[in-house]
Parts: sequence; C-alpha cells; structure tokens
Amino acid sequence: MARQVDDVEVVGRKERRSTRGSRTIIRQGGGNTVYSMGMIGALVYYMSTADGFWSVIAGIFKALVWPAFLIYHALKSLGA
Repeated sequence: MARQVDDVEVVGRKERRSTRGSRTIIRQGGGNTVYSMGMIGALVYYMSTADGFWSVIAGIFKALVWPAFLIYHALKSLGA
C-alpha cells in the first residue's frame, strides 16, 4: 500500500525517497516520549527515597525497568 508523492514513497508509517535521493525519514509514535517521561519521573522518585549508595544504584535500575514492574503488578491484581 505505497503511494508516490513528489518523489517520496510513503509506505505505512515510513517515508523513503525515490531513487533520486537516499534519505530515509521514519516517523515514530509518541511511545518513546511517554517512556522517557516515565523514566525521569521514576528516577526522581527513587532518588528522593534513596538513603545510601546501593539504594541509588537500585533506584537507577528500577527507573530503567519500571514498565516491567507496572505490567507485573497490573496482571497480578487482575488475577492473571
């Protein structure tokens, strides 16, 4: 399902220049922004509750993998 628009081939969410140019433009959704904002928020929370070096290290790790905790506890509360 590709269409040609002014020498740019549009395929789904990706746009590729035709043979005259080799530039590839990829439009991403907002998921990266949401994850980044959540990671920063989690990092601020875990750093504010840290009381020692190892709790800071654990807080950084938890901030990176917070979606796994979210999904785990959501599924656990649903009884899955």
